[in-house]
Amino acid sequence: MGGVAALARELGHAVEGSDQAVYPPMSTQLERLGITLHQGYEAAHIGDADQVVIGNALSRGNPAVEAVLDSGRAYTSGAEWLRDHVLPGRDVLAVAGTHGKTTTSTILAFLLEAAQRAPGFLIGGLAEDFGVSARIGGGREFVVEADEYDTAFFDKRSKFVHYRPLVAILNNLEYDHADIFPDVAAIQRQFHHLVRTVPGRGRLIVNGHEPRLDEVLAMGCWTPVERFGFDPAFAWCAVKRADDGSAFTVLRDGVELGTVEWPLLGDHNVLNALAALAACAAVGVEVATVLPALGGFRSVKRRLEVLGSAGGITVYDDFAHHPTAIATTLAGLRARVGGARIVVAMEPRSNSMRLGAHAQALAPSLDLADDVLFLHRPELAWDAGAVVAAVRAEALAVPDVDTLLAELGARVRRGDHVVFMSNGGFDGAPQRFSASLRD
Repeated sequence: MGGVAALARELGHAVEGSDQAVYPPMSTQLERLGITLHQGYEAAHIGDADQVVIGNALSRGNPAVEAVLDSGRAYTSGAEWLRDHVLPGRDVLAVAGTHGKTTTSTILAFLLEAAQRAPGFLIGGLAEDFGVSARIGGGREFVVEADEYDTAFFDKRSKFVHYRPLVAILNNLEYDHADIFPDVAAIQRQFHHLVRTVPGRGRLIVNGHEPRLDEVLAMGCWTPVERFGFDPAFAWCAVKRADDGSAFTVLRDGVELGTVEWPLLGDHNVLNALAALAACAAVGVEVATVLPALGGFRSVKRRLEVLGSAGGITVYDDFAHHPTAIATTLAGLRARVGGARIVVAMEPRSNSMRLGAHAQALAPSLDLADDVLFLHRPELAWDAGAVVAAVRAEALAVPDVDTLLAELGARVRRGDHVVFMSNGGFDGAPQRFSASLRD
């Protein structure tokens, strides 16, 4: 929604917004754009707005939602607003998947920029190389992070069905969003709805290592498919030149296009890059000419972002909120730091995490950590004790951020790598801990 607000502002609209808790980096971006932020959902915040765009976090009973409905004024969703006001006449490149959407979308926009295509984009994070999460762009292509979460309280279809892409990346598919999907099959049906919207002249870029995506395509596919992965049999193949994923060679149909050396870590990021390169090729970009640009790619805020080092301790802020993403992120870091200690501070905050949908998989996802601290807020529905007991490393659950920071301070030592993992604000814990080390 912050990106939608930024696009509306760029189109010349006066924009205001309300949220329950706005925090950096999005709050900083919005303030810089001159967008007024209101804390809380009071009806008075809507004022005499001509257009109301309602995010999917809001439900019936919300005071602002009820005021809009009672007034009889026009309202829409963020996905619909984008479809109606930004996407017409553009070649849309949509990036879908349980994990990696933000990073892959950012890589794709970065590569198109390197190809001088001047793309527009809407990304669910702050792209370091652009300084914003969204822009209209002057070129034909528009990159959108295509989320499978539902659209709004009045539209329970996945957001991505509104985007009508020419090129769609299907990065992976796992169970998530336990608050709205009963099982994996329900998510697969939504992915197939997306597949149905991609034209025959377009392209589907599909992770070849994901059998659940094969099952989606088996429901019906009318678009050319190119698979990517580490298997030489795929149309797009990566051969790692470094265990931590910081260097890899790209092959298309067995022909070597070049080698990437870049600052990102992990097999998951190699696959993200490979998918973005395939999507670029689908809209006519000569991949070999943009490969070298990835050496200067700076990624997205809060994707294993280094906040700083002090006293020989390095602090990272990471958005990981699903066991698979946690495991792959830690695998990349472990390959980089070798035998150094990795300490994880985790806030289980996503709806699926809070409901306990990932409780059984959470402990194994942390196998590569040496010490783990969970923020177990009172509203967490599942038994953190069972998860803590199953963690291979030292582990402890604490009730609040102040206690977590005190425990971290007592546990860390020179040479440690401390990773904060949350898809929320974490009450500023990563920044507070980093500042305490500097002090």
